[in-house]
Amino acid sequence: MVALTERTQKRLTMQTIEIAPETTAIRSLDWDRDRFDIEFGLQNGTTYNSFLIRGEQTALVDTSHAKFRQQYLDTLAGLIDPAEIDYLIISHTEPDHSGLVKDMLELAPEVTVVGSKVAIQFLEDLVHSPFKRRIIKNGDKLDLGKGHELEFVIAPNLHWPDTSFSFDRKTSILFTCDAFGMHYCSDRTFDEDLAAINEDFRYYYDCLMGPNARSVLSALKRMGELPEIGTIATGHGPLLRYHVEELTGRYRRWSQAQTKAETNVAVFYISDYGYSDPLSQAISHGITKTGVAVEMMDLRTADPQEVRELVDTATGLIIGGIPTSNQNAQTGLSTILAAAKSKQSIGLFESGGGDDESVYPLRNKFKELGLTEVFPAILVKETPNDATYQLCDEAGTDMGQWLSRDRTVKQMKSLDNDLDKALGRISGGLYIITAQKGNVSGAMLASWVAQASFKPLGVTIAVAKDRAIESLMHTGDKFVLNVLEEGNYQALMRHFLKRFPPGADRFAGIKTQPDSNGCPILTDALAYLECQVASRMELSDHYIVYATIDVGRVSKTEALAAVHHRKVGNHY
Repeated sequence: MVALTERTQKRLTMQTIEIAPETTAIRSLDWDRDRFDIEFGLQNGTTYNSFLIRGEQTALVDTSHAKFRQQYLDTLAGLIDPAEIDYLIISHTEPDHSGLVKDMLELAPEVTVVGSKVAIQFLEDLVHSPFKRRIIKNGDKLDLGKGHELEFVIAPNLHWPDTSFSFDRKTSILFTCDAFGMHYCSDRTFDEDLAAINEDFRYYYDCLMGPNARSVLSALKRMGELPEIGTIATGHGPLLRYHVEELTGRYRRWSQAQTKAETNVAVFYISDYGYSDPLSQAISHGITKTGVAVEMMDLRTADPQEVRELVDTATGLIIGGIPTSNQNAQTGLSTILAAAKSKQSIGLFESGGGDDESVYPLRNKFKELGLTEVFPAILVKETPNDATYQLCDEAGTDMGQWLSRDRTVKQMKSLDNDLDKALGRISGGLYIITAQKGNVSGAMLASWVAQASFKPLGVTIAVAKDRAIESLMHTGDKFVLNVLEEGNYQALMRHFLKRFPPGADRFAGIKTQPDSNGCPILTDALAYLECQVASRMELSDHYIVYATIDVGRVSKTEALAAVHHRKVGNHY
C-alpha cells in the first residue's frame, strides 16, 4: 500500500551532503519523470542541485524548482540562517534553477545576487523588485575567504544565453548548472556507476547541448584555462567526480562532430516566453539526428549583426513565434527577413506565449522571398504534451533529411561496386516495429533484425538515428516486433514505407490490437513478439537495440516468414 501511494503522489525528497571542505550539496530529488517539468528526460526522474559554500562569507549557488519550495527552504534553514547568506550566485535563470529566488530575496534582503549581465536582466523581469546585484564578466573573481576564491566562466547558450560557471580554487569544484548534467535521479551523489548513467548523459547532451555545439566548444576552451577540475557540480543528476575527463571528453568529441557538419540550420527562439524554449529544443533534436548541425539563437538578447551573420551561413531557418511586444525580438525578426535567401529552407512554429506574431503572414513573407517551407507551421493552441514534442522532433528530422538529401545520394554511390553487390547478398526478414508510450506512437519497417540470445531470449534491431521511432526505443521502453508473412506482406510494407508528415498517425487504416503494454499488434502479421529494450549501442548512423522477449504468438503455424533479398548494400 505504501509503495502504491508513493507512486501516485509524486515522490519528492531532499538530500544534503558535504562534497568538499565548507561545501554542501543540497539536492532536490524528483523521482518521477514529468514531461511538464522535464522536456527531455528518459524514465529516471531528475534532481535540482544547489550548493552552499561557507568561507568567511557565504554563497549559495542556484536554488531549486518551485515544487520543492517548503522542503528546500526548510532544508536550507537547517544548514544556515538564510539571512546570513552574503551572495546568491545565479548560474542560469530557467525556473527549475531560479524558482525560489523570490523566496530567497525575502528571507535574505541584503544578499547580493551574482550573475552574468543577461542573467541579471532576466531576473529583473522575474522578480519585479529591486535587489543588490553584481554583474560578472569572464575571468572575474569573488573571494569568500578561507581560500574559497570563485572564478567565473561566461558560458552563453548552455543552454540559455545567461549561463555562467563558477570555479572554486580551494576545492577544484566547477559549478556548471545545466552543462554536463542529465535527468537522472538516484541516491548516489556522484558518477561512480558510469554504465548506469551513460544513456541519460548522451540523451541530455543530444537534446540540450548538441544544438549549441559551438558554444560547448567555447566553454570547454575557457574551462581549459582553469586549474585542474576535480569535480563538476551539475545542476541536474549526479555530480561528476570519478569520470570528469571521460565525460568532458565526450562533450568535446560530440560537439566537434556537430560543428564539422557540411549543412547547418539556424534556430531562432525566445527564452522564457511561452513554450518557445522546449519546442525549439525538440525541433533541434530532430535536426541533429540527421547529421545536420544546429545553431540556436535567442532573439530576446541577440544583436542584429549576430542574427545577420547566422542567417548568412545557414542552409535552413527555424523560427519560433515572436512576441509582438518584444522590440529586440521584432528587430531580430526584421533582420532575418532582410538577410534570408531564396535557396534556404524555412520552418515556423508558434510559441504559445499569448503574444505571438501570426505565423501565416510570416510564412507568406518567406514564400515571397523564395524560401522552401519544409514542414507545415506548427500551431500551439494549448499546453504542449508528449505528442506535441514528438511532432516537433519529427518536423526537425524532416528539415534535416530535406537538407541532407544530396549527401545521402552521394553516400549511396560511394561504395565500391563489387563490395556493394557482395554486401547486398546478406538477406534478412521483413518486420514492422510498433511502439506506444503515453499518447505517442510509432512504427518502422525493419529488416536488420536477428535473434541475439537464448537466456534470456533476445533480439537485436538496427534503428537508423533519424527514424522517428528511435525516441521510443530507449532502455526500459517496450515495443512489438511484428513478423510479416511471405506472400502477404505487400500492403503492410507499402503502408509503412510511406513518408508520413510530422505528427501523423502511422496506424490510420491499419487493423491493430493492443498488447499487454498498450503497444499496437498488427492483426495481419504472421507472428508477434512483445519486447523490452535492455540496452542499445551507438554506431555512426544507427543504434543497435538489444531487447529481451516477454511474450510471443504465431497466427498461422504453417506459414513462412517474409524474406527480404537485396541486390546492393548501400541502402535497405
